[in-house]
Amino acid sequence: MRDDEKLIADTLRDARRLQEKAQRPAAWVGIMFYGGTLGLLFVVPIIAGAYLGRWLDSLVAGYSVRWTMSLIVLGIALGAYNAYRFLKGKS
Repeated sequence: MRDDEKLIADTLRDARRLQEKAQRPAAWVGIMFYGGTLGLLFVVPIIAGAYLGRWLDSLVAGYSVRWTMSLIVLGIALGAYNAYRFLKGKS
């Protein structure tokens, strides 16, 4: 192969690589997307349980955190289950 043919072949190969790389999303985009989704799937049930529990506790006379604590624990379990199902579905 002559030098100019080798240069053209190398340039075409590099151009193909650049096009393939431009079509793939960056790795950090995927990490942020999955991390954010996973975080929301885990945290939202916990916060919802805390608010619902606090509201239920306010309906009872006297100081009580029974519903709040119970629903926070339930939210943790539900959030863990949501995260597990999300990761199981992606693999």
